[in-house]
Parts: sequence; C-alpha cells; structure tokens
Amino acid sequence: MPRIDTQPSQGQQAFFVTGTDTEVGKTFVSCALLAACADAGFSTAAYKPVSAGCEVTPNGLRNEDALQLQQASNIALAYNEVNPIAFEEPIAPHLACANLVAMGKAQPIELSSIHRGFSALAAKQSDVLLVEGAGGWRLPLGKNNNGQEQFLSDFAIAEKLPVILVVGMRLGCVNHALLSAQAIERDGLRLAGWVANMYEPDMPFLEENIQSLQHLLTAPLLARIPRAHSPESVKTSFELQQLGLIK
Repeated sequence: MPRIDTQPSQGQQAFFVTGTDTEVGKTFVSCALLAACADAGFSTAAYKPVSAGCEVTPNGLRNEDALQLQQASNIALAYNEVNPIAFEEPIAPHLACANLVAMGKAQPIELSSIHRGFSALAAKQSDVLLVEGAGGWRLPLGKNNNGQEQFLSDFAIAEKLPVILVVGMRLGCVNHALLSAQAIERDGLRLAGWVANMYEPDMPFLEENIQSLQHLLTAPLLARIPRAHSPESVKTSFELQQLGLIK
C-alpha cells in the first residue's frame, strides 16, 4: 500500500510496540519504557490506535491499557488522541467492528484514520512517540469500505516504524518470537529490539530461553522485565542507548 506522509517531526523517535501474542505485557512494558524515557529527560507521548474490551463511562468508551498509556505520557493528551478507535466487546477488534457494522452502528475501520491520529500526535513534537499495537504483529482490522483486508501491521509498514517486540517469557515463546521477528523483517521493517517480560518467573529454563533468543534474534535485548507491581518500579531495566535514545 502507498505510504501516507505522516512522518514524525524532525528529532522525534517513534517506535511500534508489538508482542508475541496477546496478554504478554505490551502495555506494562510500554509504560515502563515511557517512564525510563521521562527520567532520561525526554518528552513522551503514546498512541494505541485500536482497542477492544472497553468500559462504558459518561465520557465514552475507555480502555484500561490506553488510560495507562495516557497517564504514562508526560505530554498532556486527551483520551481520544491516545485511543481513537475503541470497542466495548473484549474480542478481536475486527470481530467487534464487524458486529457493529452488521447492526448499522459503526463504519469499517479505515487505516487512513489511524494515520491521521498518528500524524496529530507526531505534530506535538514529543522526543519519543510509542505506538502500541493490539494482540500480535498480524492483527486483522477487517475489510475497509473498499472491501480490502487490512492489518494493523500495514500501518506500521506504511509509516516505516522501527519495532519493539515484547516477548512474554513462557513455554513456546522462542517459536513465537522468531516467527514474529521474521514477519516484521520480511515486511521491510527494522526490529529495533526486544524485551523479555518475565511475568512467569517460575518458567523452567528461563535464563536458557533468554540466552537462546539473544543468540537467534538479530536485534538487541533492551530489557529484562521482572514480575512487578508497577511499570515505574522496573523503569531502570531499560538500556535506552540500544534504541539510540541518548540525551
């Protein structure tokens, strides 16, 4: 698909955060990285273009992950700037959208709207702009109004965003990480680094699995994130220079 010209402002570094699967800690890791960047003196903003599993509030649908990203950004952002496309049902976004379209209550997701939201955040000129995906790398968004199948990865590809891969350290993670990395690189993007999220600290052969991934992945290990109560408590785990983030 043709690239839409919404490049981040000069000097801004933007990254797309994806995971080896859903529920591997993308938001926790993203918030910890935003905190680390803030401590290093960077201005930060976050974007979660698509979410599902939202609470109905007087102010509209609210997604817990997006709220955390909004709070973790040190540039003031309205909720709809962080999360413009939200669905109440806790199911895959393309299915949630299809249900609403079938009832005449919504329009299909359009990648152009995701690009516009990104462009608006990029115009705020934060030093660091994190875009958090939903699910894994090849998340379906369903067909657009022209009947074309879309994936959230199409957005990252069009914007040429370097990718940070969150690996949930559990049985099967090596295969999932290698396949994800292969897909990202075959799509023409740079895997900027990966994060070992150790939310199952009793995983058998945890260190051996991390060492295997260090050997098999071409990208650097950015952080080992231990199981913790808050992203703030693990923000020092990151090696920001590995991402080229140096003040």
